[in-house]
Amino acid sequence: MTTAGIESLIDLLNAKGGSAYFGEPVSILEHSLQAAHSAELAEAGPAAISAALLHDIGHMLHGLDEEIAHRGHDGMHEEVAAKYLSRWFGDEVTMPILLHVPAKRFLCWQDHAYLQQLSPASIESLALQGGPMNDEQAAEFLRNPFASAAIALRHWDDEAKIAGLRVPNAAHYLPALQAASRLGA
Repeated sequence: MTTAGIESLIDLLNAKGGSAYFGEPVSILEHSLQAAHSAELAEAGPAAISAALLHDIGHMLHGLDEEIAHRGHDGMHEEVAAKYLSRWFGDEVTMPILLHVPAKRFLCWQDHAYLQQLSPASIESLALQGGPMNDEQAAEFLRNPFASAAIALRHWDDEAKIAGLRVPNAAHYLPALQAASRLGA
């Protein structure tokens, strides 16, 4: 990925990320930055930090409004994001993004307490995304080589909903994005 390509992702986050984040107390940009910050604090590598920063970029790309879930529709933001980003990043970035919704469904199957701690908006979207996995779906999910990375991303995603939390801006993550783009090249 060229520096201009990376900067276009930062520009997209900054330009379209200010909108409300589907019933959460943060914007999409704040959510994305908090998730990336959590990945960075966990000393994750560039691919995981990039996935955390970009995991919800599909919300900015599909053009659907904040009320989509209330109308009973799933915008499949994870698929939109993974497909869009695949031109610049390899599986180390795109697969955890693609799997972060199934990871939520898996964690709800694995641990009932996890389900109880989800935000109301996340519970609403869970219903549209198929609800908690069953035993067969969970076993299939765990066979995916990116399941662990998706679960880590899911936890950073869940943590990233704190109004007013001060974290680095999007440009701070340019080096991680540059390093991750080389992983897929």
